[in-house]
Amino acid sequence: MPNIPITSQFLDVVEMIQTSRSNAIRAVNAELVNLYWNVGAYVSHKLKQSEWGDKTVSELAKFIKETYPDIKGFERRNIYRMIQFYDSYAFGEFVSPAVAQLEKEIVTPAVTQFVYQDISHSILAQLSWTHHSIIFSRCKTDIEREFYIRLCIKERYSKRELDHQISSATYERTMLGNKQLNLSPALQEFNQDLTNIFKDQYIFDFLNLPEPYNETDLQKGLVTQIKNFILELGKDFLFMGQEYKLMVGNSDFFIDLLFYHRALQCLVAFELKTDKFRPEHLGQLNFYLEALDRDVKRENENPSIGILLCKDKDNEVVEYALNRNLSPAMIAEYQMLLPDKALLQQKLHELLS
Repeated sequence: MPNIPITSQFLDVVEMIQTSRSNAIRAVNAELVNLYWNVGAYVSHKLKQSEWGDKTVSELAKFIKETYPDIKGFERRNIYRMIQFYDSYAFGEFVSPAVAQLEKEIVTPAVTQFVYQDISHSILAQLSWTHHSIIFSRCKTDIEREFYIRLCIKERYSKRELDHQISSATYERTMLGNKQLNLSPALQEFNQDLTNIFKDQYIFDFLNLPEPYNETDLQKGLVTQIKNFILELGKDFLFMGQEYKLMVGNSDFFIDLLFYHRALQCLVAFELKTDKFRPEHLGQLNFYLEALDRDVKRENENPSIGILLCKDKDNEVVEYALNRNLSPAMIAEYQMLLPDKALLQQKLHELLS
């Protein structure tokens, strides 16, 4: 029997402890969300059946605070947040059809018995109450709230990361981008759903680069801030390198930034341009994609995708340039400052109306 180092055995115990702690935190969070859901349901039904009024809710909060001072988090404002939480999702796809049916029975005037529901296994219980509070306080529509719930679960955002995503108008930019993405015909026919994976515009407010800057400054800044860059891209992107070397014939060529996308199972090359998009930029990108597919891509992987990040672009010029482009490529803009969220919301409203 091999002699296993004692420290390695200690690490096995530590791993068990950490796993158990993580499971306990998730269980506590799920039960807390479950509790807030049911409190919200109970009070919501009382209000809708006119058994209670706003004054009663205030009295409830005061009663809990004065009679049970060890119970925290049930101030009047928080109780109304629980009501909003329940009312927003009670009949949606977040909860099972059985629970939704139960809700309909409960609100029938003839029924006065409240039934405690278990949503601890629903998608809602996968986020902390703090995450839900941020989403409720900052998102205006049910669609926007659902977007950030699913995004948080997929990307495992911290509270700070979620707050930044909302501040940078990720929902508005993603929805607008899905409608306006400048994709080549080859990328439009890609055998994967690209919805919400790529954006028409990226925000690099975390760089703080002094003007003027060149493409090398931009590249180095993004690599230095790689964690924030991947947060802006999406956490399925894995960084493979900067100035990624390609050897073609007797010459060396270098891709600005190379990533691998886990869900798409393909290489993604980013070329950075500090000026406005020009059609000749595509020729360089197509050459890199061909070299990647011939020499770097593995047999089980999908064709490589190219993203040309420009400081500005004329959509008509981009459309002409991409129309006969045979490679899976897209053109996107980047900004160094946070966008005007209100302006993006107005554009999205106009687009959807």
